[in-house]
Amino acid sequence: MNRITARMKRYTRRKRGVRQNIFGSPSRPRLSVTRSGKNMYAQLIDDTSGRTICSASTIEKDGKVESGSNCVAAKEIGTRIATKAKTVGVEKIVFDRNGYKFHGRVKALAEGARECGLKF
Repeated sequence: MNRITARMKRYTRRKRGVRQNIFGSPSRPRLSVTRSGKNMYAQLIDDTSGRTICSASTIEKDGKVESGSNCVAAKEIGTRIATKAKTVGVEKIVFDRNGYKFHGRVKALAEGARECGLKF
């Protein structure tokens, strides 16, 4: 097993462990975070119906962030998803770090969402 497949195996194991305890309901949807090398994505998901309520990313057409792969951009995405959630009527969420460590960009996104009023 090479280094890349070992890393992906560890990531999927962590992701599975996190998702066993997290479930998004209509009153308290799940905030799922996905990051890539260049961009950052966040979406609010209602797991009972399997629908995405709202989403935000660094590559949105209406407000593209200049540098999508740093903590400043992640904090901006957190504030965007929080404002979109407020317009839909969501105040409490369940945070799904999606197998990533709560550190760096994931932490910055969570802090941005908390500063704009989301409770988790």
